[in-house]
Amino acid sequence: MTKFGVALGLVLVSMLSTSVAEARGERVTVAVAEFKNESGAGWWRGGVGWELSGMLSNELVATRAFNVVERSKLESVLGEQDLAASGRVRSGTGARIGQLTGADYLVMGTVTAYEEDVQSTGGGLSFRGISVGGKSEKAYLAVDIRVVNATTGEIEFVRTIEGEAKGGGMSLGISRGGFGGALSNEKNTPAGKAIRAAIIMTTDYLECVMVKQNGCESEFDAADDRRRDRSRGSLDVD
Repeated sequence: MTKFGVALGLVLVSMLSTSVAEARGERVTVAVAEFKNESGAGWWRGGVGWELSGMLSNELVATRAFNVVERSKLESVLGEQDLAASGRVRSGTGARIGQLTGADYLVMGTVTAYEEDVQSTGGGLSFRGISVGGKSEKAYLAVDIRVVNATTGEIEFVRTIEGEAKGGGMSLGISRGGFGGALSNEKNTPAGKAIRAAIIMTTDYLECVMVKQNGCESEFDAADDRRRDRSRGSLDVD
């Protein structure tokens, strides 16, 4: 290899190292609070709020665009700020969380709606707790997301994210494993799939508005418009 080739190679390696370092520096550091519940979801029980927080944290890390504050570090701060119970952000609280955890933003989620529809399709068979066929299942989940700037304490982003799923054909009357913990039986159910869909959509939204900022917001605006139209259509104004 010529001296020129060696020199060019060193330059390229240097440029690559610099770009990787820059990319790491551009990551947004977030803290994901325990999710709250204002719905009548039957699968909501103790521990689910932190499980959803953990699922969203994992998805955010997987994008390689976010650093996420460890739950143990966040919990102590939330307890001090009395956010764990209230789910509200008081004046100056966001900035305090940023100072204590190193987070740029605090992400908060509240499950505001959950609907489930199970219909018989006929022809099903059942034997010793195992059912095959005979029903169709649907699930719908709505999550209100708020993002607080940990420097100013202001709420910067607000969005309702929806998750929908369908299932049916087979139902096992035994534990199927799943997300773990309180959601361990929901992995393959419509509820579990709706939860996963909402988590993925939340991740896409946060990456869009906090990292990409390239006009991708229009897709989420359109989804919000459709949600509002459905809500208006279901209102009885007579």
